[in-house]
Amino acid sequence: MEPAVQAPSKPRPHELRTLAIDIGGTGIKAVVLSATGKPLTERSRVKTPRPATPGAVINTIVELAKAQGEFDRVSVGFPGVVRRGVTVTAPNLNGNWGGFRLADVLSKKLGVPVRVANDADVQGFGVIAGHGVELVVTLGTGFGSGLFVDGILVPNLELGHHPFQKGKTYEELLGDAVLKKVGKKKWNKRLVRAIRTLDLVFNYDLLYIGGGNAERVTVKLPSNVKIVSNVAGLLGGLALWRD
Repeated sequence: MEPAVQAPSKPRPHELRTLAIDIGGTGIKAVVLSATGKPLTERSRVKTPRPATPGAVINTIVELAKAQGEFDRVSVGFPGVVRRGVTVTAPNLNGNWGGFRLADVLSKKLGVPVRVANDADVQGFGVIAGHGVELVVTLGTGFGSGLFVDGILVPNLELGHHPFQKGKTYEELLGDAVLKKVGKKKWNKRLVRAIRTLDLVFNYDLLYIGGGNAERVTVKLPSNVKIVSNVAGLLGGLALWRD
């Protein structure tokens, strides 16, 4: 008599593999992380589809996921406001993201649980110390932001669209398009003014600067301002599963 076939056991918490996805205005990145945050695969990156409609972005993520191998759950950093897995805004993607149930749709496509948060918030989880007031800004296609108080996230902070100078927003004066237009020197001068303003407003203990254009920063920064790796936008995805 042949032995009964046993169903595969569920992975224990310390064995769970998390597929971390970072959706950007120009690129979408992916990597599989161990339960302790160790990368288990090579990070992959593809260009964000244009137009970046929900369907096109979902299809791109599914293809990235296939190439990354096995995983048990998914974390997604999204460039806009997200509430309970539903996207509210996406200023640097296609305009059809309002009210899109990204977490649910991806979960059905990939067959595993999915959690979604703002990309700057996810990056913040990957770099903060967890003490005092910590502000995170991401310099990329747009201007992302995340605020943490003693390690607790203040949700849905969108500094990028707040007026900064002469009626123009942080994103309008420090986004990627204007960097290419005005050049690195002028852009860095604007960044210095932005840092001073943010310090006066938030009285932060630490400011972290990430995003793809953080490498374009050439000015000397205050001691409580740090440039952080863009990889943190993936590594912070584990924090979305802290219950």
